[in-house]
Amino acid sequence: MSAALAPKTARPRKPAAPLVDQPAARAENGDAKLQAAAKRERAEADRERLFDSFNSRHLWSRISWPVLIWITAMHVGAVAAFFFVTWEAIAVAVALHWLTLSIGICLGYHRFLSHKSMKLRTPAEFFVLLCGVLSGEGSPLTWAATHRLHHHRSDQPGDPHSPHTDHDDGWWAHLYWLFLDRSPRDQELLYEKYVPELKDRPMLRFFEKTYGLWMVLPGVALYAVGGMPMLLWGLCARMTYAYHSTWFVNSATHLWGYRNYETRDESKNLWWVAVVSYGEGWHNNHHAHPSNARAGHKWYELDPTFWVIKALKATGIAYDVKDKIPAPAQP
Repeated sequence: MSAALAPKTARPRKPAAPLVDQPAARAENGDAKLQAAAKRERAEADRERLFDSFNSRHLWSRISWPVLIWITAMHVGAVAAFFFVTWEAIAVAVALHWLTLSIGICLGYHRFLSHKSMKLRTPAEFFVLLCGVLSGEGSPLTWAATHRLHHHRSDQPGDPHSPHTDHDDGWWAHLYWLFLDRSPRDQELLYEKYVPELKDRPMLRFFEKTYGLWMVLPGVALYAVGGMPMLLWGLCARMTYAYHSTWFVNSATHLWGYRNYETRDESKNLWWVAVVSYGEGWHNNHHAHPSNARAGHKWYELDPTFWVIKALKATGIAYDVKDKIPAPAQP
């Protein structure tokens, strides 16, 4: 039989597409859009609430009395220390100043935790973060989240400690911003927005829960070892000098100095702040290249904290260190 005379077989029909309830589908799409819009509105409201929680206009109506009392006590103790002078107490204060500020704050809280400039083996990570806790400058999560917010909103509304926003007040940037009380909800928003990958880490939660103990125990230990001179120099004077060394980075380096790089903020390099803060005063360099483990980018911009990082890298304690010299700074 020829192909032309062969009986044709019926092609199987495709199953009919299910009927779509068009009004229901439109309603579902409408609900999804409304939910997305509501989510955006909540995110925007949370963002504005977070920025507003650092606004200087709230200061005198929302004072954090524990912070104010603690910092005042440290300053009073620093003055009293001059009436209880021993060389041993001064030596301990100098050693603890370096350990808590350079290792704890500059290396641990700042370059390691906030900017991920390197990775550290677990024992070293615990040690440098403990040194940061002993500085009395806040828990690791609070410090890192606040600093990341500073970079996000540097010298714009929402910057926690800019001398160029709100009241254009250098004292606000240097000191007063610390006295502003913030609610637990504001604190949680800060963590969710700026340290989401850190906030549930067991080591950081441990320091968050035990932070108050680390403020008291060193004072007890210092007094037991060396009496009033050791307490006043090793705790009060050491903390006070370290506080101002850090605060000058927030205030002075956004007011005075020179710039190697064009950035969207007013960050500057200031040599004397670099001296008292173990290299952190090369602040314009840092804002231009925040994840770089080097703060000093020119041969004369000395950076003692980076010298420690180099030693840790050489011994394998620090690894994946981001220390490549960035694009040449302006002459």
